[in-house]
Amino acid sequence: MSKTVVVGMSGGVDSSVSALLLKQQGWKVIGLFMKNWEDDDDGEYCSTRQDLVDVAAVCDVIGIDLEVVNFSAEYKDRVFSEFLREYQAGRTPNPDVLCNAEIKFKAFLDHALALGAEKIATGHYAQVREFQSDYQLLKGEDGNKDQSYFLYRLNQAQLARTLFPVGHLYKREVRRIAQDAGLANFAKKDSTGICFIGERPFREFLSRYLPSMPGEIRTLEGERVLGRHEGLMYHTLGQRKGLKIGGVKGNSDEAGDHEAWYVAAKDMAKNVLYVVQGHDHPALLQERLTACDLSWINGRPPHSHWVYAAKTRYRQADAPCEVESVDETRCEIVFAQAQWAVTPGQSAVLYESRVCLGGGIID
Repeated sequence: MSKTVVVGMSGGVDSSVSALLLKQQGWKVIGLFMKNWEDDDDGEYCSTRQDLVDVAAVCDVIGIDLEVVNFSAEYKDRVFSEFLREYQAGRTPNPDVLCNAEIKFKAFLDHALALGAEKIATGHYAQVREFQSDYQLLKGEDGNKDQSYFLYRLNQAQLARTLFPVGHLYKREVRRIAQDAGLANFAKKDSTGICFIGERPFREFLSRYLPSMPGEIRTLEGERVLGRHEGLMYHTLGQRKGLKIGGVKGNSDEAGDHEAWYVAAKDMAKNVLYVVQGHDHPALLQERLTACDLSWINGRPPHSHWVYAAKTRYRQADAPCEVESVDETRCEIVFAQAQWAVTPGQSAVLYESRVCLGGGIID
């Protein structure tokens, strides 16, 4: 009898082709559509209904069963509540990282195992391999689509049960496979933004859950008030757009006086947003960081004083670094070259060549 795999299907081309490939490989495939958000899901920005229609159409063409499961309560408790706490504390969280660890590879995995499945699969651009009794998480073959950064909190038990069927493919190949198979979503645009926010205006969404507290925008030295912000939670380090101070000049007649303003710091106690001029201002560059809330894929921390590579944001090029010290709670990382806008709340993810080792939350 064929082994059973449950594929998390979003309505996009990546998860659709994942299900198709597994069916062609002889697996008994069950498609599973996860509903993770219920608040205002009938509004103009929510695509849940159309996504479900797309999934049903794909399952019909492939010839597999489809199940719909509602994880909204788990999502709100495990992901969204943490998302709000982080923003309230002045940090910039990455809910997609937490969603993968808590929903897609925990609640979803538990549900699939209860159905009698041996494996789960998703459309992530990443790869899994067994190496010396460990399961390793590898980067996706398509460097422009690699999603291992979002998966660094997975553990050995989760990886042992997980398949990434498109991880060895390039996006153009995935779309071609979908088109050749007659899948109507072969050219569907990739989803962007946070899963429960979608394409909606971020400030409008966040203001529903957290009170706005307007305050001053000052130069980093604190000497000049340049304008007012609507709330520190709406801003992140390195941000340029949305400050509404683009026409304000600096204090000198030098060339840099006309450069754009960037967020350099937030003072939660004083409710002040500090800004600097110029993309490469020293205040935006950091040579080191501390990460906490650590998670290592093989259960073991990396070696101190070893050279690795790290990302402090998705789509960032690998940055050579040294792990200066690491224990159960904190990891100190020093970069060969200063990194731009290292942001508290985001994730610092370590790599050894193609292998994702894990990481932590930038403190």
